[in-house]
Amino acid sequence: MYRHSLRKRVAFAFGMCVVVLSIVWGFAFFSAIRLSEDRVLVHQLERAVENYPSLSMNLRGYDEVANLPESLREWAQTNPAEGFYEFDTEELHVAVIPSDNEQRTAFVVFDVAGIEAASSEDWWLLLAITGVVGTLGALGFGLGVIVMRRAVAPVVQLAKAVADLDLENLSAEDYKRIKSSQFGDDEVGMLAGTIEKTLERISAFIVRERYFTNSASHELRTPITVITGAIELLEESDLSPTDIKSVDRMRRATLDMNTTVEMFLCLARETDDGLYDELFLVIPLVKKAIDQHRYLLSGKFIDIEIEYLAKPRIYGHSQAFSIAVNNLVRNAFEHTLDGQGPITIRIKEHELLVTNQVSSEADERYPPTKVASSNGYGLGLGIVQRLCERNGWSFSLLTDEVRVITRLSW
Repeated sequence: MYRHSLRKRVAFAFGMCVVVLSIVWGFAFFSAIRLSEDRVLVHQLERAVENYPSLSMNLRGYDEVANLPESLREWAQTNPAEGFYEFDTEELHVAVIPSDNEQRTAFVVFDVAGIEAASSEDWWLLLAITGVVGTLGALGFGLGVIVMRRAVAPVVQLAKAVADLDLENLSAEDYKRIKSSQFGDDEVGMLAGTIEKTLERISAFIVRERYFTNSASHELRTPITVITGAIELLEESDLSPTDIKSVDRMRRATLDMNTTVEMFLCLARETDDGLYDELFLVIPLVKKAIDQHRYLLSGKFIDIEIEYLAKPRIYGHSQAFSIAVNNLVRNAFEHTLDGQGPITIRIKEHELLVTNQVSSEADERYPPTKVASSNGYGLGLGIVQRLCERNGWSFSLLTDEVRVITRLSW
């Protein structure tokens, strides 16, 4: 469709506007000059017709000051320098030139009475010229807009095609809306082709991601369900104390595996069927996380202090929030050694604080500082950070020599 590059088309459009406007303005000025000439000649003929058959001369020469019209004699006696002078009141134009006698000057007087237009005519002429100039300016502006629009039309067309895409819900066929083939081989065509190929790759990735998460969800959850069922059957059997401990470890490992699978699937999904608008309570999820991971404190003399300062409700993804809370609670339980309690869980209106001691000398001498990384406190905190970014929450880790404080805000 377009054989030339966008840069050449814009330059050509600008050049065409300049050329057309220059030609139009040139004709306008030429017409104004010819109109002025014709106007002067017509006025001269009209004056001659009025005095016919005795024709008066508008141009006259004078060698003597005494011969000048009376209105110019006093001025001529001041010995004016050579040049041209205009007397509006007398309607005279005077040229002072040297005469044959070098000590004297000559005067050429042009009587423009009846030739020059009246002031009212000048104002009307000025108004007409202003109107013509304004009209030409408007036409030039309109022409420029039309030409530039045609020059940048491919860019506008591409921008509209991109703007119509719903980037939050891309489908596998959205890349076909670009239609890069219609833009030719110029810069816009290259940009359109790049966008089309990028969207095609993204769409293919989304398809693969959905297929993978659906398949992985089924393939990973099925063996976990089988193992969980087998454990339940074993728990109903007559087991020795040693076997009971082994089955209990198996049950906890299966629970951790199930939590890990849910966690990674939650991070992998591009969409989650509107679960981000679910209303849920925070306290039940916190209690469930404590109960699930209480076994980590088995054999440790550590107290758990829970402070319910509010009963917050959140609109969001309850499963993602539960995964985040489970990771915070598990890390606190795992990294608190025997006798280094208590573990404090504080629930506020817009945040959850989990504090665990890493030294038996916990007091107010060491103000906590924010750290940029969760290294050393468990892989789960990095996952919590990603979940918070995905759901619009805020996560921070504060640590000092004796305590670690994790804050989850919403």
